[in-house]
Amino acid sequence: MYVHIGENILVRTFEIITILDRQTVESSPISKEFLEQQKAMINGNSSSYKSIVITKDTIYFSPIASNTLKKRTVQLTV
Repeated sequence: MYVHIGENILVRTFEIITILDRQTVESSPISKEFLEQQKAMINGNSSSYKSIVITKDTIYFSPIASNTLKKRTVQLTV
């Protein structure tokens, strides 16, 4: 199954490692450092995002809230 994460991007549900909200990422120095090290893998507009979807191969900046993305993934797996 796929999850639409915004900006016409679909991600397979089994590839998603985690979904983080913007506030968590911006308040954590560890998260900031991780994103800086992974710049080659980033996809999407990093200036206006509400959440980050991390997969094995790519990090996506999503304009959709993390709670909404979580609901979408849960609906697909039930």
